[in-house]
Amino acid sequence: MAEEPNEGVGTLFFELAGDLRLSMLEKLNQKDYRLSQLASDLDATMQEAHRNMTRLIESGLVSKGKEGELVLTSYGRTVFSLVPSYDFLYQNRDFLLDHSLGDLPLKFVQRLGSFRRCETVHGVMAIIQRWKDLYSGSDKYIREIMAQVPLDLIETVSSRVEQGVKFSYIFSSNAVVPKGRTQLLQKVGWRNFIAKGLVERRMLPDVRIMVIFNEKQGCVLFPNQKGEPDLNMMYYGEHAEFLEWCSDFFAYQWETAGSFDESKLKHEV
Repeated sequence: MAEEPNEGVGTLFFELAGDLRLSMLEKLNQKDYRLSQLASDLDATMQEAHRNMTRLIESGLVSKGKEGELVLTSYGRTVFSLVPSYDFLYQNRDFLLDHSLGDLPLKFVQRLGSFRRCETVHGVMAIIQRWKDLYSGSDKYIREIMAQVPLDLIETVSSRVEQGVKFSYIFSSNAVVPKGRTQLLQKVGWRNFIAKGLVERRMLPDVRIMVIFNEKQGCVLFPNQKGEPDLNMMYYGEHAEFLEWCSDFFAYQWETAGSFDESKLKHEV
């Protein structure tokens, strides 16, 4: 049996180590409970519930209200708010063994719990189809950070821009431009979109994490161990917390990025 730590953050992790205690905190994060009702909802015996609840109370995570109801303390609620990030890391440990978070700033790493309810999409074709659906379903805006130029999606994007959807994007300066891009941009009137302010663009020296989102759905692709975005696996989500993460990360990169310089892009031979 593991020795119980008696000081430091290890004591907190020890209290969070039990599945029943975590489930109790999750329930109490939603509403206050009587112990009997909590035990019933979690299919636990009163003896189990009492023993585990005593530990949570002694650790300061839970307290008793005026009428004996169990209440998350401010400390407990704050601690529990961080659990989703650890849960995401645990559930995706195999992915993270051969991928990295690139140059993701710590403040965004600490919010990875926002990805917990995301769907994982596998395969290049399935991923590109999701991008196409996202572009087509945009009503207000499309924002993206890209390491590659998806030539076959330009017309899909331009059709939405024609309808007044604002398109903001950041390219990597070392992105490789596929053949025919210049002609296709001329065909759809890209320069005119830029002049009208419907398209705005910036450039980063390197893009390791790709993000595409609109007002309803978003996608994030992390890099492999070489630092290159992996186009074979993507996180896709529609819930507000995930979209807020995408929006904040885009805003952070937008402020960091410089002006767009077409001459820096590499063209396919």
